[in-house]
Amino acid sequence: MVDASDTELERLRAARSSEIQQQLETQADAQAESEIEAQTQNSKMDALDAAMRNILTPDARSRLATLSLVDSETTTQVKTYLAQLANTGRISIPVEDDQLKRILVGLKSEQRETTIRRM
Repeated sequence: MVDASDTELERLRAARSSEIQQQLETQADAQAESEIEAQTQNSKMDALDAAMRNILTPDARSRLATLSLVDSETTTQVKTYLAQLANTGRISIPVEDDQLKRILVGLKSEQRETTIRRM
């Protein structure tokens, strides 16, 4: 009788051990995948930053850096847009600060303005 319960206990321990091992492997895979994704994102941002050094004048880069402190999503959108324009040759390089201002105004005007009305 004792042997049957010991065998059952060992079976349960082995099952639990394999379950824990599976969970650890799943977590490790998820962590590795997220690290690879973060590394890819960082390399894309580094490439955009390098392109901006060639595309923008120092004043325009300064304006874009200031904007990135406030709205990093818009900054990334502008950098991507400028890189596309430069690659296709549809913009004169280097982009001056005034040109960048016009581009930023154009992007902001495309976004919806929300208003709150009091009833």
